[in-house]
Amino acid sequence: MSDSNWWFADQAIVIAVTGALSLGIFSGLGGGVRIALAIPLVLFLPGYALVSALFPDRPTDDYQSFDEEKTGLGNPLLVDGGLEAIERIVLSITFSLALVSAIALFTSATPGGLTASPVLSALSVLTVVLALLAIGARYRCAPDRRFVPSVSTATLLFTRSRPSLYSGRNHRPYNAAIVISLVLLVASAGFAVANPPQHDGFTEFSIDTEELSGETETMYESTYTAGETEELAATITNREHEDRTYTTVLLLQRVSYEDGDVTVQESTELDRATATVPDGETHRQSLEVTPTTSDGEFRLALLLYDGEPSGEPSADEAYRVVHLPIEVE
Repeated sequence: MSDSNWWFADQAIVIAVTGALSLGIFSGLGGGVRIALAIPLVLFLPGYALVSALFPDRPTDDYQSFDEEKTGLGNPLLVDGGLEAIERIVLSITFSLALVSAIALFTSATPGGLTASPVLSALSVLTVVLALLAIGARYRCAPDRRFVPSVSTATLLFTRSRPSLYSGRNHRPYNAAIVISLVLLVASAGFAVANPPQHDGFTEFSIDTEELSGETETMYESTYTAGETEELAATITNREHEDRTYTTVLLLQRVSYEDGDVTVQESTELDRATATVPDGETHRQSLEVTPTTSDGEFRLALLLYDGEPSGEPSADEAYRVVHLPIEVE
């Protein structure tokens, strides 16, 4: 891949591999296959595209001397216009981890919370954008200064190919440290993808409200006529991280109020509905309200159960409870 006509080949590969990995990740694959596909996207590709955009020129071995009048030093200084292979690899991994952290922080502030899918989606889009920017940055470089990727195992680790003050040192410990660090990073990334952070599960339960205006007294339908049937819409949103089956029980309760306390004098079941709601989905159900008398003060009690109620429906055993004071004419 050293032909100067193919200076953009590595970025084209980055875009193609990112697309292929994204297709595999979001096609429903799970377990170890999904983890293996996600690791390059989390650990290397976005950082490599960013490094390529920031450092589009190739490394050089030019020297210049210090200005003796200003520094008093005459030793030659090696001037490197670009990055060696090992430097690109290390920075690619470092920048990838930084980008993942930034995206995860932003995602955690969204209503959907921190989950793997939006993070991986954002990484895929960002990687493609950075790769395109890298191609543009290299195109603006002079051909003799432009970085052209090449396949050379000799440059993947520290070597003695270039003069250095440290040329007499043994580089094996550094190379071993790099290999161990890469293995640890791959293992950490795999664990993070396999065990994404999740918030505690919960279920949202509510009723549909009316449009507010200057004449609105209550946000829900609060006036009913004895003997007439009207519908009350309830909404269930499952955020329990798994599919759940819910049972909604609608009770009409005759109540009395004294010193701020509510006493239930009579309770009648009006309707009941059962629904299985997939994780992350919202289910809307209609319940029928048919008051039989207008004598007294009333309220509706909507009891949501995780599964079926074990006996007589009561607020004490319900998973979620909504009380709606109403007027029956």
